[in-house]
Amino acid sequence: PRLSRRRAMNPRSVTLVTGASGGIGAELARHFAAHGHDLALVARNGRKLEALAHEIADRAPARPAPLVIPLDLSAPDSGEALEREISAAGASVEILVNNAGYGLAGPAAGLDRAEQTAMVDLNVRAVVDLALRFLPQIVAAHGGLLNVASTAAFQPGPGMAVYYASKAFVLSFSEALAQELKGSGVTVTALCPGPTITGFQERAGFDSSMLLTRMAAMSAADVAAAGYSALMTGERVAIPGLINRIAALGAPLTPHAVLLPLVERMQKKRGRSDADA
Repeated sequence: PRLSRRRAMNPRSVTLVTGASGGIGAELARHFAAHGHDLALVARNGRKLEALAHEIADRAPARPAPLVIPLDLSAPDSGEALEREISAAGASVEILVNNAGYGLAGPAAGLDRAEQTAMVDLNVRAVVDLALRFLPQIVAAHGGLLNVASTAAFQPGPGMAVYYASKAFVLSFSEALAQELKGSGVTVTALCPGPTITGFQERAGFDSSMLLTRMAAMSAADVAAAGYSALMTGERVAIPGLINRIAALGAPLTPHAVLLPLVERMQKKRGRSDADA
């Protein structure tokens, strides 16, 4: 079923986008704004959020400017703080876009333990906390929930073990929630992009041994457009790009004795990648 655009009774119903300071998150914010959604933007970098909010407001001066909420969602009390900010603005959440997250490349035993557990806090705990915290408002508005996972969700990821596992959680959680909310008027979509061109990847570059990655890479704007369309048309899982779909759906069918060494070699070519935190 298509996502209802009926507004809740609250005078200001917003689309809440986390990790909105850059990359896919910023493009999702732009795409929702271009389709008439009132926005609340969340990320750690308040300066970048303010710049994005001004850009969006300049394009639609007749609409309210986006709410800007600088916040580190990996902090244990961040959900409560965010809920207070939304309430204080006289708003309620119609659509939640759980996009904030990051990855760390390298063997799990060799990476900083605190950074890896913080990744779980952001990529997993915050996704669940915000989904459950704002779900009553989303249900009341017949709104939607867009969780940004990854094609990494479809297989284990030696070399980025915690990141891959966190995205597998997001995909599983989203699909189960979509089934539980069937018939409620709420759409739940897991967006699973593959390689996406961001500032980090442009600086890092792609070498010739990563031909498949280069072929599969998409712009953040195209990924955002695919995510928006999938949410609005009621898709449960969206994998933008033909090569990405083939790779993601083929991974579970590939023997792990073959798959895991391939994934490990690929990850050794990458450094830290901040998705959209």
